[in-house]
Amino acid sequence: MKIFSGNSNRQLAEKICNYLDVDLGKLNISQFSDGELSIAFDENIRNENVFIIQSTNPPAENILELMLILDAAKRASAKTVTIVIPYFGYGRQDRKDRPRVPISSRVILDMTVGLGADRIVSMDLHSSQIQGFVNVPFDHLYSRMALFDQLKKMNLDEETGVVLAPDVGSAKMSQAYAKSLGISFALIDKRRPKANQAVVANLVGDLKSKKVLIIDDMIDTAGTICNAADAAMDNGAISVTAIATHPVLSGPAVDRLMNSKIDKVIVCDTIEITDDKIFDKLEVISVANVFGEAIKRIIDGTSLSSMFREAKG
Repeated sequence: MKIFSGNSNRQLAEKICNYLDVDLGKLNISQFSDGELSIAFDENIRNENVFIIQSTNPPAENILELMLILDAAKRASAKTVTIVIPYFGYGRQDRKDRPRVPISSRVILDMTVGLGADRIVSMDLHSSQIQGFVNVPFDHLYSRMALFDQLKKMNLDEETGVVLAPDVGSAKMSQAYAKSLGISFALIDKRRPKANQAVVANLVGDLKSKKVLIIDDMIDTAGTICNAADAAMDNGAISVTAIATHPVLSGPAVDRLMNSKIDKVIVCDTIEITDDKIFDKLEVISVANVFGEAIKRIIDGTSLSSMFREAKG
């Protein structure tokens, strides 16, 4: 087994290697003067089980980098190549919802499989149906395997806590958290007048005098989660904690979160957070152990399903 990392999230890759007690592989990624990428493995990988860790968050160069590393690994005679994508960018574009648009998530997976990926590992996909876009094994991991212990420390129950799904799309994830934590569940009916804009239409559930956990797969511009926090406080909540797997944090997200009614924002390190996006309310939980354990079980040939059952509560 050898593990290599692109430039999108090297810190997470190093933590995964620490969990597995292996060294991060030597991979040279540089640019020519015109901006073209140059990829070269600096060690022998012939007949090795190779894992490539790379999130595909913007810029799109991260995706191209992943494809070039994958192609280099196959041409260097790796025995198997597993693509580990902690955050699967373009996951929201998983269907043809209007005329003359691509199914972008399918395009990315077509490229990875076309270039010879033997297996794909990712976490908290925006839509689980994305796994069906490929005919190679696709392991879908859950961030709540890392987050659950932290949330359990809040000591909430049916009377004191509630998980609030900020939209219908996140309801399944939120219900799983509510069941595992033994607390109530509530739902916001959200309307989206245009891309990256959302408004609260209705709220189903009792939030009065309760501590609210708003759970979603990602925080992008933070409009959805901040609107949900406003709705929670307007409906009698004591406090609001926002939890998300993927800290995309684009555009006005950081300012919105800093000035919102949210007390704490808990995210995972599936995307590397730059210094300009660090703020006082932010708490980052590492998912390195989850990915490390998954990689270990893949190599050992042992079951990943027990990890899934534990995550689903």
